[in-house]
Amino acid sequence: MKKFIISVVTSALILISGQGIAADIEAGKKKAIEVCAACHGPDGNSLAPAFPKLAGQHATYIENTLNGYKSGDRKNLIMNGLAANLSKEDIQSLALYFSRQSGLSTKK
Repeated sequence: MKKFIISVVTSALILISGQGIAADIEAGKKKAIEVCAACHGPDGNSLAPAFPKLAGQHATYIENTLNGYKSGDRKNLIMNGLAANLSKEDIQSLALYFSRQSGLSTKK
């Protein structure tokens, strides 16, 4: 019986967290188009070599990088200003969204 209850609770948590992820991805997509698309592309596949490709990067990396810009630990005049206006939820949503995008191949 104990294993059954654990299984049911675990399944419920997975379902609930899946719904939260879907909402975060959509929020991240919206924020990416509003804030990031001009330089990094709407899906994180920048075509300009001066701007890093974000698509397919690990969510933790993107989150840590944005938090670094927000705190000022990472220095970039443009990114510091943009990240300063992002909430914790914005950063998490952007990280999740970009991590789920497919990166373009750089092979020719």
